[in-house]
Amino acid sequence: MRIILSGMGGHMGAEVLRLAKDGFRGAEVVCGVDPKGAPECGIPCVSSFDEVTAEADCIIDFSHHAGTAALTAFARAKHLPLVIATTGQTEEEKAMIREAAEEIPVFFAANFSMGIALLIELAKTVAAAMPDAEIEIVEAHHDRKIDAPSGTALAIAEAIRSVRPEATLHAGRSGQGKRTKEEIGIHAIRMGNIVGMHEVLIGTPSQTITLKHEALSRALFAEGAVAAAGYLVDREAGLYDMKSLVG
Repeated sequence: MRIILSGMGGHMGAEVLRLAKDGFRGAEVVCGVDPKGAPECGIPCVSSFDEVTAEADCIIDFSHHAGTAALTAFARAKHLPLVIATTGQTEEEKAMIREAAEEIPVFFAANFSMGIALLIELAKTVAAAMPDAEIEIVEAHHDRKIDAPSGTALAIAEAIRSVRPEATLHAGRSGQGKRTKEEIGIHAIRMGNIVGMHEVLIGTPSQTITLKHEALSRALFAEGAVAAAGYLVDREAGLYDMKSLVG
């Protein structure tokens, strides 16, 4: 499986390169795209998609959401399956992704961990079974992460809203006033070199259920993205996510 790796010079790009070097799922990175460049590794890396000449089977994106327009335009023009592992997209950028999925297979997820996919399903189950419980979400990441709350925390909250449509999302809490029953609080921690932690607290006055996932290595996200790329090859156009892969 030949991969064009967008964001090759970043931390996650390095993880994908390491997996490919080890032969994970038959992955081979044939070209990188990164405006900041990438360490010398024997694989060509260009600054924009306009410079890509390599033939590939799919694209994996671990760059920045600001490049969504160029990324989706290139994938559509080349009719290549696209794995988007970048978060923080604006509504306009999400619309570009949905439009691309009408022509090519697109795998778009806030988190590429199978554990997070299972956490989301468990949170939905508990939230539905305990309709009177209050819900809070806490997420922690390294101090270099630029979006808050994390895309994964928002995905968890939106999944809960699918079984609690009356729920409202509140990022952070300050000031005076009691929380409402419908409120889902989301709290972001940024410090050090935390890979990623997401915790869902679901409680009533008499009991609390805590669901927690902690990423111990960035490798798990790269593994999920490469697995998603393999899943997309030969799929029909459409929008896929971790639930598709787990299913």
